[in-house]
Amino acid sequence: MARPPIDDVPLAAEPIRLGQFLKLAGLAEDGGHARELIEAAEVQVNGRVETRRGAQLRAGDVVAVQGRRARPVVR
Repeated sequence: MARPPIDDVPLAAEPIRLGQFLKLAGLAEDGGHARELIEAAEVQVNGRVETRRGAQLRAGDVVAVQGRRARPVVR
């Protein structure tokens, strides 16, 4: 089975916190939903489960949630 495409999400600057990125990328509806996804261990960063909402992401990190993938890019 093919892996889902990775959506590039433009940022003005880096780093960005994981919870903020989930909202910006449309992977979470709001901050509460982002927290629930992270606490339920449903979020992966670069292939590893991430349980820290404040984890710092940099350009090129790949975030996966429920079959969707996105990565921050600085424009």
